[in-house]
Amino acid sequence: MSSTQFNAGQTHGQAQAKTEEWVQSAKDTANAASDRASNATQNTRESAQRGADQTAGFLQQTGEQVKNMAQGAIDGVKNTLGVGDKK
Repeated sequence: MSSTQFNAGQTHGQAQAKTEEWVQSAKDTANAASDRASNATQNTRESAQRGADQTAGFLQQTGEQVKNMAQGAIDGVKNTLGVGDKK
């Protein structure tokens, strides 16, 4: 085998190894990006759920307050008209 053929084979082997390194690096980068996207999605999902839970609690409290205010208004009108319970 001539030295030219040997050098060509050696260069080809080095180029192939470097290509494999780059491919693996690209795969690693893609996997890391995928993991970050997955984590961001999960965090967003959890945040949205907390927001929904807080909104539901707020609406329930507001409903109770409106109900109590309405009952107070009804009691006030009854007392004014003299049809309310005597205390």
